[in-house]
Amino acid sequence: MRRIFTAFCLFIFLSGTAAMAQGLEEDESYTREFTYGLNFNTNGGLLGGAMVKQVYLMQGKWYQFWGLEAVEVKHPKEVQYQNRYTGSTFVKGKRNYFFALRPNYGREYTFFKKAAESGVQVNGIFAAGPSIAVLGPYYIDYNYTRLDRNGQPIGPVDVRAEPYDPNIHTDLNRIVGGSGVFTGLSEPSFKVGAHVKAGVSFEYGRYMESVTGIEVGMLYEMFPSRIIIVQGTGVDEGVKNQNRFFSLYLTLYYGHRR
Repeated sequence: MRRIFTAFCLFIFLSGTAAMAQGLEEDESYTREFTYGLNFNTNGGLLGGAMVKQVYLMQGKWYQFWGLEAVEVKHPKEVQYQNRYTGSTFVKGKRNYFFALRPNYGREYTFFKKAAESGVQVNGIFAAGPSIAVLGPYYIDYNYTRLDRNGQPIGPVDVRAEPYDPNIHTDLNRIVGGSGVFTGLSEPSFKVGAHVKAGVSFEYGRYMESVTGIEVGMLYEMFPSRIIIVQGTGVDEGVKNQNRFFSLYLTLYYGHRR
């Protein structure tokens, strides 16, 4: 996946560079820009999260900005299992949902500016800020119903929603499925760390006032202690949880400037 992501980022970079080689005419600088968009990264699933950003002109081609990202971070060993009786799915060994809130401050430098009604603008970006880890226990529906020798239930059905502990919930056939993310987030815990990121953005738009763009880059994030996302039987058997996270990201965004 990382090779595909890197190749795609390289394609975007070469496309933007080629567009700049056409000699587009520069327009007047904007003083403010507001954008919002969707984030995709190598530590997330199909969709990583969302972002908003407010940009202000400093001087010349330099801009400063405040931003906020909210993304889900997943463990590389998360595997979906399906209950053969109910068809519902769950993640084997998952202990916590991990969502990262990342307020940040950064600087942006415009390498190439788009023309008034066409073209591509290329910016270099660097930002840093705190990272707030929001952890919610991963709940499963576990079937405690007594069974006879033939696997038939004895007495009433007894299914309970509980935080998943692979040392206790050892029978995968009794895990009916996951209870849903909102069950766990009703009991949140928090950790505070820090992050830095660097990237390049390519902004498109027919008019100077509108912004449609792609940002690609890398992010490094660190917390004071390990964040338990997935746990094997025993103490992290076969599973490595960490307090440092590195990811490549791609953000699709839209907005306006003036």
